[in-house]
Amino acid sequence: MVVKGMKLGLNRFTLAVSLTLTAATFAASMPSVKSQGTNTIAIDGSSTVYPITEAVAEDFQKQKGGAVKVTVGVSGTGGGFKKFCSGQTDISNASRPILAKEMEACKKAGVQYIELPVAYDALTVVVNPANNWAKSLSVAELKKIWEPAAQGKIKNWNQVRQGFPNAPLTLYGPGPDSGTFDYFTEAVNGKSKASRTDYTPSEDDNVLVQGVSRDKNALGYFGYAYYAANQNKVKAVPIDGGKGPVSPSKETVENGTYQPLSRPIFIYVSAKAAQRPEVKEFVEFYLNNGAKYAQEVNYVPLPAQAYKIALGHFQKPKLGTVFGGKEAVGLQVNELLQREAQQ
Repeated sequence: MVVKGMKLGLNRFTLAVSLTLTAATFAASMPSVKSQGTNTIAIDGSSTVYPITEAVAEDFQKQKGGAVKVTVGVSGTGGGFKKFCSGQTDISNASRPILAKEMEACKKAGVQYIELPVAYDALTVVVNPANNWAKSLSVAELKKIWEPAAQGKIKNWNQVRQGFPNAPLTLYGPGPDSGTFDYFTEAVNGKSKASRTDYTPSEDDNVLVQGVSRDKNALGYFGYAYYAANQNKVKAVPIDGGKGPVSPSKETVENGTYQPLSRPIFIYVSAKAAQRPEVKEFVEFYLNNGAKYAQEVNYVPLPAQAYKIALGHFQKPKLGTVFGGKEAVGLQVNELLQREAQQ
């Protein structure tokens, strides 16, 4: 697959979402993944991770000549882990590390897993292209907008910063099952899931893009790939994490300056499913080509050494998580590599 500016990829993504959601719903009604047949790989979870996993799945299926079917759903990181920990899926896409409650759910169900970072994302705050005043925002201003105490109170742009217009502040963001929601609220508000609720939520980032693109006064946030594919519809806001405004980009993620909104993204593989040849081949294909696909869909590839380490962890296999059930706010690429290498 060749993605031209990712626009083609996400147009295909929009079409594929309805198809994969149908497939995922059908899969959920089955007693187990095994009942689908040994040549089907069921994946669900993060809409942020969806573009890279879907690109890998498409090419892997072509390589296998149709002998293996890979379904990729988009129920959000939290929704994906619910299915994964109940044995409904083989692989879970996640835009944050597995949380303690999800670890416990998997443990109770006897689901062991292998945690594999696949790329880095720059979580991107966007406004409408006609917005000519929010040329940057500080983390403190983001908190002022999104914290629970803002609900019903911070309703106009001039309440965010003196000099901003007296115009309604319309908000769009991921729903509560989203790992992006979890990460953003932890990084900005200081506590995961602590957020005002009077905004338009969706687990589908395309819905958020459309919302912001149609409203001059709108603000939203989602993964960088969706911004990169829609730069004609939305505008990224540079974020000041304490050292001046920094725009999201491959370079600012790699050098650690885009903080605190850059983050690793993952796939979690069922240890039981990994024993099936088609799942083993798929994951090895994913990791061996991870940098290429991450770049194609506008995420930041991990260093080559990171994919090598991840492949070793998968083949060993190394079970569990290196994050202890907590978010990884502010974790830079080199720090992730060090953490993975020590395991």
